[in-house]
Amino acid sequence: MDCTRVFDLPDEAAQTALGERLGRACRPPLRVYLHGDLGTGKTTLVRGALRAMGWTGAVPSPSYTLVEPYETPAGSACHVDLYRLADPAETEGLGLREYLDGPWCCFVEWPAHGAGALPPADLELELRIAGSGRQVRMTARSPRGRSALEGL
Repeated sequence: MDCTRVFDLPDEAAQTALGERLGRACRPPLRVYLHGDLGTGKTTLVRGALRAMGWTGAVPSPSYTLVEPYETPAGSACHVDLYRLADPAETEGLGLREYLDGPWCCFVEWPAHGAGALPPADLELELRIAGSGRQVRMTARSPRGRSALEGL
């Protein structure tokens, strides 16, 4: 079932463009989990995806709000950042099930902080610094994830 593609991104513009391609390929419901150290550009990639889905407003990092919902012309989306969670059980108080189990495209940063409390991802992205750019490894974990990955 798993299908993987690797993208080498020389700069932030390339990372945003890949996010835009992802946004155009997203069809709700879809759970996209983003892994990577601080500064690898997880929010940059999500910002590109939301722009491609038709969102025209600001796209702040949800580091403090933890969950940011968006109603876009392409469907409902949410951007989640679990970095500040100390225990996966804390996800219960965030109302994430409404998003993760509903008709949403959910972009979840730091999903390891919710390990065991989150449903499986449809698409997992591993971001890492590669020289002066980034490398993104995308792995489909479900038929929906595979469809999104093939749509890039």
